[in-house]
Amino acid sequence: MPVEGGSSSGSASAARHPKQKRKAHSLSIRRTNSIEDRLPGFQRGDMLEGQDSKLPPPLRNNLLDLFGQIEREFENLYIENLELRREIDSLNERLTGDGQAIEGGDPTKGALKTKASHSTSQLSQKLKTTYKASTSKIVSSFKATAGSRALCQLLKEYVGHRDGIWDLSITRTPPVVLGTASADHSALLWSIETGKCLLRYAGHAGSVNSIKFHPTEQMALTASGDQTAHIWRYMVQLPAPQPPPDVSAPCDDDQDSSDREEGEVDGEGPCEVPTVRLATATMKSHQGVVIAADWLVGGRQVVTASWDRAANLYEVETSELVHALTGHDQELTHCCTHPTQRLVVTSSRDTTFRLWDFRDPSIHSVNVFQGHTDTVTSAVFTVGDNVVSGSDDRTVKVWDLKNMRSPIATIRTDSAVNRISVSANQRIIALPHDNRQVRLFDMSGVRLARLPRSNRMGHRRMVCCTTWNEENQSCNLFTCGFDRQAIGWNINIPALLQEK
Repeated sequence: MPVEGGSSSGSASAARHPKQKRKAHSLSIRRTNSIEDRLPGFQRGDMLEGQDSKLPPPLRNNLLDLFGQIEREFENLYIENLELRREIDSLNERLTGDGQAIEGGDPTKGALKTKASHSTSQLSQKLKTTYKASTSKIVSSFKATAGSRALCQLLKEYVGHRDGIWDLSITRTPPVVLGTASADHSALLWSIETGKCLLRYAGHAGSVNSIKFHPTEQMALTASGDQTAHIWRYMVQLPAPQPPPDVSAPCDDDQDSSDREEGEVDGEGPCEVPTVRLATATMKSHQGVVIAADWLVGGRQVVTASWDRAANLYEVETSELVHALTGHDQELTHCCTHPTQRLVVTSSRDTTFRLWDFRDPSIHSVNVFQGHTDTVTSAVFTVGDNVVSGSDDRTVKVWDLKNMRSPIATIRTDSAVNRISVSANQRIIALPHDNRQVRLFDMSGVRLARLPRSNRMGHRRMVCCTTWNEENQSCNLFTCGFDRQAIGWNINIPALLQEK
């Protein structure tokens, strides 16, 4: 880099010059002190007077004064040291007279040796304790990682979206396929076994925020940022199954996957698939983003949740608005329906979730629950009489529908929790986190496992949603994230419960 007013070599020599002056100055002081020892009447100022110095006189006098103060401090310490040595000598003489002299004749060495030995023993004990604790933690972490790999194995990756995936769901009737809703304005249907994209829905003009399938027919319900919810029909043909990939290979590369680029995704890009562009029915009464939608039991009505702080109940056949469920103070984040009863639960950024009861046509009751301190990201029903709620306050709470005054279990985590899901048969809660982790808990709040995540498997960005598939005597968990992919996992439920 050029320096103004001179060459680089000249500036380098000029930069080295002050160090040489300081070194020569320190040597001259040492020489002065040694000469003063030999010549007591010779003053320091007179000694330095004859030296060539480029320092300004005021600065030089200030430095001389400071060095004088330092010298006086050392003189005081030296005098105190001499007095202490004299006291030690007198004490040593007394001990010698009593026959208790310390070996070696130097009591300071003996005392220091004893004290040092004691300190060394204490330090050694602390190091041993710390080493054992650290080692046990490391070993337990290795065991946990190996255990989660044995309990949870990667089944398939579903790559094809051009933006983050907000939601995913499994069809309830054959053929069983996986549906994903993405910010790229589309919803895709996938073959679970092969990972092949089977169909694309492109009827929305905004981000597709959720997808749910009809309980008995081949219809899908999607909610979108275009302020509408669509119902559309699909017909797919499953491809021939392929041999399963080898997932037993050890993942020895645990490098943080966040080092990859934002758009870098393994696998091939989206292929040409059949596209559906027209909806069978459109629900468009909201004045804001429709963030979620779900089918009521029987599939004749749907409920939608919106950023306009309301949830709407619609008739599927006519697309007419039946009820507007108002009361939340801020935007809604999720809605869920009970699998066997006419119950709806809505979640909101106002830190609450509400339970709406439509079992009696003449009375529509609502209960408000305030168990969280931040946005309630989702609240879902279980097959039994429980509601599980997750929040940005990093907690998940399990509630009993018969007594909703306080949660029966609370799970505390280290990251915000997104859209959770509960397996129907084993009632295992899957928690997707902002920190890219997915953890499994039972209904009592006991942690069961953590899905493995390394440079070769797992999500590279925030995990948005989870869903379960327990068909054909197997248990699969599906996760999606803002890294543009969905992942299928095979969960070894017997081994998982045995570990518990």
